[in-house]
Amino acid sequence: MRPETGPARHERPEIDSLALAAAREAEKVLEAARARGLARWEAFLAPLPDVLRDGSLADLRRAARLARSAYGPKDSIRDVLPVESTVALLDSLDRLLRALAKEETRR
Repeated sequence: MRPETGPARHERPEIDSLALAAAREAEKVLEAARARGLARWEAFLAPLPDVLRDGSLADLRRAARLARSAYGPKDSIRDVLPVESTVALLDSLDRLLRALAKEETRR
């Protein structure tokens, strides 16, 4: 694990709050994948809630980008999971990524 080069996550309460909200949404989507027996999406989504809850700022950025990639044009979680949960996750990821980008431009 690399040493963190920026501020600690708890020093950025807005980002921490957005990451926790994204973790809650990721957990809902993960549960929906489990309920439908979608092993591929379950494996893809499984690590995300924990990283979004506890990861460093760099970890958050990587996890949010990875989760965002699940919304591809040809293969998307929107095609197999409930729209309301996938839209909520997408919105929370986008808010988190915007906040992380603002933080990066400040540094």
